[in-house]
Amino acid sequence: MMKITKFGGSSVANAQQFRKVKHIIESDPARRFVVVSASGREHKKDNKVTDLLYLIEAHLKYSVDHLSLFHLIEERFISIKNDLGLSYPIEEDLAKLKGQLNKTMSTDYLVSRGEYLTAKLMAEYLGFPFVDAKDIITFRYDGKIDFDATKYRMDNTMKKLDRFVIPGFYGALPDGTVRTMSRGGSDITGSILADILNADMYENWTDVSGILMADPRIVHHPKRINTITYSELRELSYMGASVLHEEAIFPVKEKNIPINILNTNHPEEGGTIIVEKDDHPSEQMITGIAGKKNFTVIAIYKNHMSDEVGIIRRALEICENYRISIEHIPSGIDSFSIVVNSEDVKDIIYDMVGDMKKACNADEIKIIDNISLIATVGRQMMYRPGISGKLFAVLGKNNINIRMIAQGTDEMNIIVGVENKDYEKTVETIYNNFVV
Repeated sequence: MMKITKFGGSSVANAQQFRKVKHIIESDPARRFVVVSASGREHKKDNKVTDLLYLIEAHLKYSVDHLSLFHLIEERFISIKNDLGLSYPIEEDLAKLKGQLNKTMSTDYLVSRGEYLTAKLMAEYLGFPFVDAKDIITFRYDGKIDFDATKYRMDNTMKKLDRFVIPGFYGALPDGTVRTMSRGGSDITGSILADILNADMYENWTDVSGILMADPRIVHHPKRINTITYSELRELSYMGASVLHEEAIFPVKEKNIPINILNTNHPEEGGTIIVEKDDHPSEQMITGIAGKKNFTVIAIYKNHMSDEVGIIRRALEICENYRISIEHIPSGIDSFSIVVNSEDVKDIIYDMVGDMKKACNADEIKIIDNISLIATVGRQMMYRPGISGKLFAVLGKNNINIRMIAQGTDEMNIIVGVENKDYEKTVETIYNNFVV
């Protein structure tokens, strides 16, 4: 069996966390390929190494002194080295990086050094070979991963090594220039390796014991989701339930390689398994609840709209002209609504509405602000008749006014729009009435 194990920033924040990682790796011989993020926060008031590197880049750009920031990074890595009794001369790497700092330095190269240095220390501590991500993960010049080139390089590496530690978050363009992924990209690195190595499992170790059914800041001790499908996770992630980088799903999805979200601090607690398809019915009617605040609804009204061709297209073209992404488009007989992120339209909303009124020859357009969207997601819902009715009845009974309703044709999710002031109450009400 082969497992790809990825450890997030909190899992490699200090020497104590390094020891936990080593215990996890040594407890299972299938864990032979290790991906690490840059060293993260030791506590809430601490700084992530990657954040410090981005700050240094900004200081360099505006000719502000950056040495105090770099000193924090030096202290972090040297402390880990000394506490673990490692011999790797990380001071030399840090001195070299310090000497390279200038305004023209590549941002991608600079911020990738957090993962690079963390992986160097982890490789020695585990007694594993170090493999630089720039020698494996290959980007095309359009910024997308070149899977064929990446697999070719990995195949050559596997001829010499049967285990290694590799930094996450970055790779290289065909000319060798370092290229980073979006923040949280180490999740994607692990997923790519799981794909090209045909792993049996991709373990993603973090500081939570899997994915929770609701936000613990709203619901007291919500249950953990034991098993979730990729599709359900996409729905929840889109609505704000962020534990795994959503782009990490795609490389493993086609091969149905399970992802296991686990807690480095409490490995005994188990976690959440993410799979393509789950044939085992669950007693839970829903899988999870997630949501976001601060949406704006643009409601467009016109008599006999249902007889008119192209009216929605014309409204959407206005959004496209303003480069505004659309969240949902609920519709009725003589009206339809366009739901957008309030922040995206705060400076242009009235210009957009004016253009829409002309383009659609609308009788009336209303703007509704301060709306929250809450998604109730679950693969089991499609097999239970009356879920929507029960949901709406429960919210009504608790004096929550529903301003918008949307449901996908696969019946996997029901989205309701409520006023921002009712957001927390809505999440709590749905959880208390649908989670057994």
